Amino acid sequence: MHLKSFYHLYHMKITHCIVALLISCLPAFSQPAKQQFSVSAKQQIITGADRMQVYLPLLKNKSVAVFANQTSIVGKSHLVDTLLKSGIKIVKIFGPEHGFRGDADAGEHVSNAVDKKTGIPVISLYGDHKKPTWDDVKDVDVLVFDIQDVGVRFYTFISSLQYYLEAALEFHKPLLVLDRPNPNGFYVDGPVLDMKFKSFVGMQPVPIVYGMTVGEYAMMLAGEKWLSAKANEINSYNITTTPNNDTPFHFLVIKCKNYDHKSKYILPVNPSPNLKTMQSIYMYPSTCFLKALYAVKDVEPIILFKFLVIQLYQKLVQFYTQTKCRS
Repeated sequence: MHLKSFYHLYHMKITHCIVALLISCLPAFSQPAKQQFSVSAKQQIITGADRMQVYLPLLKNKSVAVFANQTSIVGKSHLVDTLLKSGIKIVKIFGPEHGFRGDADAGEHVSNAVDKKTGIPVISLYGDHKKPTWDDVKDVDVLVFDIQDVGVRFYTFISSLQYYLEAALEFHKPLLVLDRPNPNGFYVDGPVLDMKFKSFVGMQPVPIVYGMTVGEYAMMLAGEKWLSAKANEINSYNITTTPNNDTPFHFLVIKCKNYDHKSKYILPVNPSPNLKTMQSIYMYPSTCFLKALYAVKDVEPIILFKFLVIQLYQKLVQFYTQTKCRS
């Protein structure tokens, strides 16, 4: 067989396989999210942030910094507003990728600012400044982390969590993580990261879909000693100490209630601008591979899937047309 003919035949088979694979995936996500993922009223999931009776006493009479975004809600109110109404003194807010209010595009530069609603300074922990410095936390007694994750390795919130945890330990600031359910927490899949490719969109040797909540992931970072050398050393010492009135905790996760890894959780707030539906959240892990094929900045996963199918279909039609003309 001529080399060129062999290449075309190989290309045709690969194209067929990819198109068939992608098309076969789409029906699984075509049903309304509420039909696939529902939680009975008797087993209503209660997030860590909603368990205020547990953690509010730990914040009383303290200067608090909150790492949050638009997903940080208690009921229908934002965590920051809720804490302020409860008499908690919030001295600053840290914001992740997409910003504190979640309105910046993926990769877009987010500057420090002052929150218009509360007048509290907001420090961006994205871009060149990913990890809090001593100047950022020197006037803080307790750090709080409350951000909804989607359980995908390249979603940058877990990278921000790692830097936040490291800073808390290195500067001896107690850290409170308010846990939230993982909407993709019912399975584990994908290759484990080769650490020679470590970056902000992949900092640890975990699968693409790692099946943990942010609280569980934070405990794994500390337990596996995957933090900075200094943070690991301080954490190893902290776990040997006995809590007291002055320091009731060093690193504490407020767990969800009525949640396990068989739970199906519908997010009440979009976690980022291009994850607008539950279908997009379920399809999002696959974009890790699709983005390697097409130079895309960040689009809604469903749109990316459709785009790829259309592009491959057009190439398939073009191939058959050219083959027919030659024959």
